[in-house]
Amino acid sequence: MDITSAVHTLTESANTLFILIGAIMVLAMHAGFAFLEVGTVRHKNQVNALVKIMTDFGISAVAYFFIGYYIAYGSHFMASATELTAANGYDLVKFFFLMTFAAAIPAIVSGGIAERAKFYPMLIASGLIVAFVYPFFEGMIWNGNYGFQAWLEIQFGAAFHDFAGSVVVHAVGGWIALAAVLLLGARNGRYRNGRVVAFAPSNIPFLALGAWILTVGWFGFNVMSAQTLDGISGLVAVNSLMAMVGGVLIAMLVGRKDPGFIHNGPLAGLVAVCAGSDLMHPVGALITGGIAGAVFVYMFEWAQDKIERLDDVLGVWPLHGVCGVWGAVAAGIFGQEAFGGLGGVSLMSQIIGAVAGVVVAFVGGLIVYGIVSAISGLRLTDEEEFNGADVSIHRIGATSLE
Repeated sequence: MDITSAVHTLTESANTLFILIGAIMVLAMHAGFAFLEVGTVRHKNQVNALVKIMTDFGISAVAYFFIGYYIAYGSHFMASATELTAANGYDLVKFFFLMTFAAAIPAIVSGGIAERAKFYPMLIASGLIVAFVYPFFEGMIWNGNYGFQAWLEIQFGAAFHDFAGSVVVHAVGGWIALAAVLLLGARNGRYRNGRVVAFAPSNIPFLALGAWILTVGWFGFNVMSAQTLDGISGLVAVNSLMAMVGGVLIAMLVGRKDPGFIHNGPLAGLVAVCAGSDLMHPVGALITGGIAGAVFVYMFEWAQDKIERLDDVLGVWPLHGVCGVWGAVAAGIFGQEAFGGLGGVSLMSQIIGAVAGVVVAFVGGLIVYGIVSAISGLRLTDEEEFNGADVSIHRIGATSLE
């Protein structure tokens, strides 16, 4: 009996440590979001990029702790510390892990709305998104809320499969960002006489640093989505690796060696492989990531050149929104046994689940940002935008010449 108890305690503590390491790795990814944005925006908006990622994380943690986690999973932490420390506090650390996912939504949005958005209105909107919009869909998919997954299983033989959040996190973030970007409009001077004017990235090394931090942290994002030590799979790790390099190589080719495309290529591949990383054969993951790299480059260029209101600074809609949807579809294809996968997925369920995520995200984003815009406005004045968000909002620049 003592041996059984000791083994049980060891298992619980190991699971707690496992998911805690995952939470810390995804927490570190937020530094990647920050530096990716810092390197991409113009110099006069670098401080704002750093501050937004940090403060968005803070408001996200509070919103998810008190509201969002309950909406998604029906659980809360308004209990004694004695109860909360059961099973070595596993439930608390699980919340920490899932909260870092939730906080990725405002971090994704931040890259799209950079350089012209007000500070507090956007911070409030971030809190509302993480408290209500994101957990509504998260609960539908990952907790079986509202009977959506059960209906898909009855109709098509399998529920919507999204192991690590190609749609639940990334597509939702990308399509919410699209709503915010469209409501904000383009940066002043971005389009002249119907032609796009290039705003060069301020710091390619920072952009590259952000991409590398995100890439390394992503292995915690994907692998630790198993949430328990006995569920860990080397297949998830290698599929993530293959999708990442597929994204790099194809983005390099179709992006004509552009460093911005090359450093977003691994992110596109990793976004796409999240959904089916636990099912695909590594060759399927390589193809999935490669297609995602191409999708990002082509969709980014198309959006920038053809739609004037869609001034998506970091390309978060094509990167997270479109590649996330592709990832769900890819899981339905390459997850099939006929393509070397483990099976148990339905392509039709994957398509319907992805469409549901797009609708919830885009409509939810329009509602939240539309309400905030009507009350306080979303955009800096022309003078504030010209001077830059750093000086206009934070009263300090990124570097001093003294």
